[in-house]
Amino acid sequence: MLLNAVEKAMMNNPVRAAVQRRFEAKRLLEMGGALPAGARALEIGCGRGVGTELVLDLFGAASVDAFDLDPDMVARAKKRLGDRARIWVGDAEKIDAPDATYDAVFDFAIIHHVPAWRNALAEAARVLRPGGRFYVEEIMRAFIHSPVWRRILDHPMEDRFDARELHEALVDAGFDVIAERRLFDQVAWFVAEKR
Repeated sequence: MLLNAVEKAMMNNPVRAAVQRRFEAKRLLEMGGALPAGARALEIGCGRGVGTELVLDLFGAASVDAFDLDPDMVARAKKRLGDRARIWVGDAEKIDAPDATYDAVFDFAIIHHVPAWRNALAEAARVLRPGGRFYVEEIMRAFIHSPVWRRILDHPMEDRFDARELHEALVDAGFDVIAERRLFDQVAWFVAEKR
């Protein structure tokens, strides 16, 4: 699902980029470590490309593919990244990549936007090679269903998850969860390894 105008503005500002760079990505890096030399990575829902930059610069990916459902965000990411990454318009439920293509997949709070989010987890597992890592930062049901955020943001309301349910769904999709942290009932971070 595409971001509404308010959330798009929230995601396309220097404060969001600073939080992602100084806090969110560093937390995932501490939990799951840098990527091995020569690693090929995928970012689901790349937005304007800040996360893709982090995957390249902070996690050390040799190459990154990235996609977003919104053509405007893809254009912004292409402008930001130039030839540093391959970027396209795509859908997390139908990732345009062969099986076992990537050493790592990154989700910087995108899967909660996907109505059939379990399909997105299955796709992440499909495109990861065995032993590949899935770095996940996600917004939980308590945040999405908050009366304040429901008025401002546009998220799917049905079948949302809490951290326990997301953990279970990762396991069901073929992952071993190797690290997990939670910020109350609002946000959770996972690093999972494909079996």
